[in-house]
Amino acid sequence: MAESAWSVLPPVITIALALWTKEVYMSLIIGIFSGAMLFTGFNILEAVLVMFAVMEEKVGANVNILVFLAILGILVAAITRSGATRAYGEWAARTIKGERSALLLTALLGVVIFIDDYFNCLTVGTVMRPVTDKLKIARTKLAYIIDATAAPICIIAPVSSWAAAVGSSLPENSSIDGFSLFLQTIPFNLYALLTLAFMLFIIWTGRDYGAMGRSVRENQKEFFIPAEYRDAAAEHGEEEGRGKMIDLLLPLAVLIAACIYGMLYTGGIHEGKSVAQAFADCSSSKSLVFGSFLAFVFTGLLYLPRRVLSFTAFCKSFSKGFKAMVPAIFILCLAWTLSGVCSDKYLNLGGFVGGLVSAHASIIMFLPPIFFLVALGLSFATGTSWGTFGILIPIAIAVLGDVGSSAMLVVCVAAVLSGAVGGDHASPISDTTILASAGAQCHHLDHVSTQIPYVFTVSLCSLIGYVVDGMTQNGWLGLAAGFAALAVTIAVILRRVPPIGKKAEASASI
Repeated sequence: MAESAWSVLPPVITIALALWTKEVYMSLIIGIFSGAMLFTGFNILEAVLVMFAVMEEKVGANVNILVFLAILGILVAAITRSGATRAYGEWAARTIKGERSALLLTALLGVVIFIDDYFNCLTVGTVMRPVTDKLKIARTKLAYIIDATAAPICIIAPVSSWAAAVGSSLPENSSIDGFSLFLQTIPFNLYALLTLAFMLFIIWTGRDYGAMGRSVRENQKEFFIPAEYRDAAAEHGEEEGRGKMIDLLLPLAVLIAACIYGMLYTGGIHEGKSVAQAFADCSSSKSLVFGSFLAFVFTGLLYLPRRVLSFTAFCKSFSKGFKAMVPAIFILCLAWTLSGVCSDKYLNLGGFVGGLVSAHASIIMFLPPIFFLVALGLSFATGTSWGTFGILIPIAIAVLGDVGSSAMLVVCVAAVLSGAVGGDHASPISDTTILASAGAQCHHLDHVSTQIPYVFTVSLCSLIGYVVDGMTQNGWLGLAAGFAALAVTIAVILRRVPPIGKKAEASASI
């Protein structure tokens, strides 16, 4: 069954079931098992063994991410228990006077934290969720802002773990400098640029539509916290410390600084490498667990000697924090397993898609939209943009030649990156999407269903841009066409979608 059309079936089953039943855990398990059954020729016993063998391999390879999530959950619980979150909420209530300001601040924070999408999702959610909850802003809206400033920012940030991922996707014998190629793609990464513009439009005008519009209206009537996160919300009532706002800001500042230093350290900064080279060669997962552990130790040293929290209360944060991260950890483990079943060792979904692209890549003018659509579909089906880079970038180089200065090669690689981020943005099995849900503490499939219309809107505008890219072989004209398409879309929304009424100013008070 490997490397055939049947390899598409497991992600299709998973996504269809998830959207139909709204039960993401069972959908993932069924999708994984169906893939294992295909691989073993429908031998049930062997399929069970394969399923857990893949899980062992994928979870083991990503254990640093799981540890990072657990430590971050503990940090959040400790900060909350200390009373620092309450102090921050009181300050924010005095300073931030409406939904627009709160969401713009959320977006700004997402842009500032551009180092890594995992870190971005959870940190922005941790900091801004108390503020948006006070203003009764739908958690689905918060999750969209977090998600829209995670991968779309990282993919156009030269200093990020994503730049390293793109560089590592080039063939080993390639004469192209991966970092230089990445820099050239930034102006032509239409999905990322258009997403940021569209997100700012939605924040400024409040013209939410589709499932998001319904969610925002429902939350204005009655603010909704998903059942799986109500225990975390109730924890605010367990604040027992004397924490001030500085007790929130210092741990987060140390967390950011330690993660950045971790990337430099694991990248070899002490071995004489330049900053750019160190970021390119870093291990983002090791860096995140390194930074989070240092921040955890710092927080203990900050709280305990000053008696902000008692030793017992600080230790109670361990179980509370881990419990809050269990939904995200479980979904991530299952999503990684599904990705593993679809990998080249098993069903080889990437090989099947890559073969299709290579076989139909003879007409150069169609290459940018083809690469965009294939990357969009592959990333959506597998839930991994990095895996999509690794599959399609070598194909683009093989088709267009190993010349880094080729304008068409730059545009096609940009189309791959753009489509990969777009598919990842919409996929219910994407780790970034999962973590955006966790950061906002909203029901995962609610986040997916409310976000998909926005992703589709921006993807369509991006596709128009890449069609123009292919016809003109000029990336700048494609960029102009993409923004023109978005401008027309915005004009239609302004004409046909009424703004959702803002809540009274009193809702901003504590």
